[in-house]
Amino acid sequence: MITETGKVVAVSGDKVWVQTIRASACSSCSARHGCGQRALASVSAGRANQVLVANTLGARVGDEVTVAIDESALLGASLLVYALPLLLMVAGAVLGHHLSAGHEGAAMLGAAAGLAVGFLAARRGQSRSAGTWEPRLVNVRQLPVELV
Repeated sequence: MITETGKVVAVSGDKVWVQTIRASACSSCSARHGCGQRALASVSAGRANQVLVANTLGARVGDEVTVAIDESALLGASLLVYALPLLLMVAGAVLGHHLSAGHEGAAMLGAAAGLAVGFLAARRGQSRSAGTWEPRLVNVRQLPVELV
């Protein structure tokens, strides 16, 4: 289970917007020079992200919460979004190359078609299993109610 702490910044119906600020773990990570997360974090001002999570624990604005997602869900979503389109792009290029007796233009068209089919399949797969890949609240530390 991958967890991250954050603060509830808004309530939207039965869901809450949680703002997480990534800790400075990049300096101690061995992959810090080859990882895209560090580059993305350096671009975003303040390194804050917001995620919409089902409010199953009754969190309120200002509460400190812990958000979690299963490792298998993260791996499955990553494979669907990244690997499937790339695999279909390569398969489309190989198929286009073989069907056209080595013509490069057909291989490029096949690659583009395979990539497009991969993106569409990833979108369809994502919409089918969206509930299983969503993060969830696992802990709420509610702020004390101020007396007026």
